[in-house]
Amino acid sequence: MTTGADGGADVLGLVEEHLDSIHDRLTDEEYELLLTRLRALADTPPDDARAVRRAFQGVRLGLLPLPFDHPVRAGLDSFRLIAAAPDRRLAVERTRALLARLAAGPPDPPRSPGTAADTAAIIAAVKRRLLKVPALSAAAARTRCGGAPPPDLILLVDPDRGDRYPEFQFEPGDGPYLVVLQVNRVLHADADPWGAADWWLSPNCWLDGGPPAALLGVRPDGDLVDAAVALVEAD
Repeated sequence: MTTGADGGADVLGLVEEHLDSIHDRLTDEEYELLLTRLRALADTPPDDARAVRRAFQGVRLGLLPLPFDHPVRAGLDSFRLIAAAPDRRLAVERTRALLARLAAGPPDPPRSPGTAADTAAIIAAVKRRLLKVPALSAAAARTRCGGAPPPDLILLVDPDRGDRYPEFQFEPGDGPYLVVLQVNRVLHADADPWGAADWWLSPNCWLDGGPPAALLGVRPDGDLVDAAVALVEAD
């Protein structure tokens, strides 16, 4: 895969080239989530570097469930962030063209891009997945923090159980990891807690494919911070 100025567009080119096999190798939910993330990239203003990078990272995350022997999954090893303005414009234009192709004739009609209700269902499924991870109640989090939990902690609201603080954020038997607070600030977890939680709990190509949450206390803190900065930094 090319890693030059149009590296981001090359990833999308691989998606376009192998669209049928991507569809076959993902579950219904994974495929619909990928479509949702492609639509988010297509709707992003190309001049907004930070928004394009975040949306493109979402597309990359949507491709990670592919088997390692799949050409697109293998191509992600050479993935780099979209940086220059031509890259961003080309990536958004390529994504819009890809979605137009899907709208004209998706590989499998039952799985064609859905309505806003379908997108809402996918987002709800992602939230259900994130709410299954071990978490502390608000009272338990206060105990572990010795008072009110810091605002930089990820707080997910469960409609049945109330406030939930994913437990990976806390050192064993102690308060929050300092690096978690630092990374959460980079990820703007206060404004997008679900997106931040998804980052921590999803495979990450900058961290050799491991989910960042599993690397706390294993990889140097600086590696985790650098991976988060690489996602959100603007030109």
